[in-house]
Amino acid sequence: MKALKLLVFVRRKNLMSKRFFPILSLLLVLCCSLSFAAQTKSVDAEGHQWWQHAVFYEIYPRSYADSNNDGVGDLKGITSRMAYLHDLGVDAIWISPCFPSPQVDFGYDVSDYENIDPMYGTLADFDQMVAEGKNHHVSIILDFVVNHTSDQHAWFLDSRSSRTAPHRDWYIWRDGKGPGQPPNNWISTFGGSAWKFDPTTNQYYYHYFYAAQPDLNWRNPAVEKAMLDTTRWWYKRGVSGFRLDAVDTMFEDSALHDNRVLEGKNSQGDPNTDEKYNKKLPEMHVVLQKLRTVADEAGAVLIGETWTSNIDELKEYYGPNGNELQMPMDFMFTGVNKLSPPEFRRQIAQVDTAGGWPVFVISNHDIVRSYNRYGDGKNNDAIAKLMGAFYLTLRGTPIMYYGEEIGMENNDPKRKEDVKDPIGRTGWPQEIGRDGERTPMQWNTGVNAGFSKKEPWLPVPPSYKTHNVATESKDPNSVFSMYKKVLALRHTNEALLEGNYTALNEDDANVMSYLRSYKGKAVLVALNMSSSPQKVKFDLTGLGFRFHQLAPLVTTSQTSAKGLEVTLEPFGVFIGDVKNLDLPGVVVDRY
Repeated sequence: MKALKLLVFVRRKNLMSKRFFPILSLLLVLCCSLSFAAQTKSVDAEGHQWWQHAVFYEIYPRSYADSNNDGVGDLKGITSRMAYLHDLGVDAIWISPCFPSPQVDFGYDVSDYENIDPMYGTLADFDQMVAEGKNHHVSIILDFVVNHTSDQHAWFLDSRSSRTAPHRDWYIWRDGKGPGQPPNNWISTFGGSAWKFDPTTNQYYYHYFYAAQPDLNWRNPAVEKAMLDTTRWWYKRGVSGFRLDAVDTMFEDSALHDNRVLEGKNSQGDPNTDEKYNKKLPEMHVVLQKLRTVADEAGAVLIGETWTSNIDELKEYYGPNGNELQMPMDFMFTGVNKLSPPEFRRQIAQVDTAGGWPVFVISNHDIVRSYNRYGDGKNNDAIAKLMGAFYLTLRGTPIMYYGEEIGMENNDPKRKEDVKDPIGRTGWPQEIGRDGERTPMQWNTGVNAGFSKKEPWLPVPPSYKTHNVATESKDPNSVFSMYKKVLALRHTNEALLEGNYTALNEDDANVMSYLRSYKGKAVLVALNMSSSPQKVKFDLTGLGFRFHQLAPLVTTSQTSAKGLEVTLEPFGVFIGDVKNLDLPGVVVDRY
């Protein structure tokens, strides 16, 4: 803008001489470059991108903060909590879909990719949220539903209107095998056939998820262009990246081969099948590379919902040249559903050598809360502190789930009539759905935990009386206090920001311990994953320390360190600085 003003000034003063013009041109280029650089996220001295040092935080918008007291959270509510997020230590928030939607699957059935659902607010509210986020150094990540749309999206309404409609080939339409017979045996994850017969054109359309969520045809170049342009539209509006939903199901076998039937039935009562022909087809990687190209233009990040069964599968999502997802989520880590140092070590070691940047999560809107999964019913708060100290001190980027920082627990429905989630409605009682992990954020001890003055869309668990932000903020031994201390340390300690990960005492079945080391600095983490006290000795001479001591940084109340030994209470936490001792006449090795 300054360069343009200068150009106007020069023209008015008639200074556009041949001699002056090259100088002005250079100035214009410089100003534009500086303007672009100001919009691009920085890279640190070690070559790390902004998202590698960031802490991400998933928000389920229906459940975070209700500004207008209608029982449903909204964007203004999120905006009002930016100071809280910043003070907690959050650098970026991933917001589950807030686009217009019939809400069959609570926003994961999108009817308009370039607007905001009225229940959450307006585009003006979104812009204000982005601006407030910038004021508090909190970036906005949106959830991009790439596999399917709502059946109420304008594209699909046109597509189903006739076999010659302009958008007909934007979705997967096929004839059945015969009267009343779908094209093949593919099963919907919400139960029943993945094919829905539409009498308007006497063909079936494909839906991997709910029938109201028809799959897009990514083989159609028009679909690809429309979706890539959608990301560009949001980047220009200030979005710093996307979490890509259900990337595994973006492509299907065009020949529609039947999947092999396996033994047994799933929770919906359908036959188990090997989803070889409608999941993880190689074509999805081509699309991920194109989405990445657009993201790189904006300095943005792509997070992947990447369910994998082994490390080789996870590696593929980074791309052959690191040109696909920067942050594919490691759900194998969440699959370690017990406090097991050996299993955690094994998983971390695999991810740490995968060639990409590790991404750690312990729960989200589709997974039972970590408080319940790891808790033993007696020491849940202590275990919640331990798990927070654990995944927030690993090498990689953590993605928190709202409420983890206060020890929120699941509040599962007890009756089918109370279920809101479509999976629970179709699969009850074998499948109770995901309502339990999506309940309102617990802010204080007031009505409905301070979430809303009106009865919220999902019930608040009784635990809100003790587990809420206001109460735990005053308690130095609360789950919240542990999270806040660890997050503050993570943002300021070079060893935690930049350091390598080295497993320690790998034969210990009770204590998970490791070293984060960087240029002569190191932080040692020791976590007692057992219900009995533990004493652990460490020998770091092979890592460059002949004489050292441990200085506590963050610990639980009854944990202590003396020399090379750490004493841990049940489920105790020790995070300490490793101090080299320079003794007279002794040469100390430094790594």
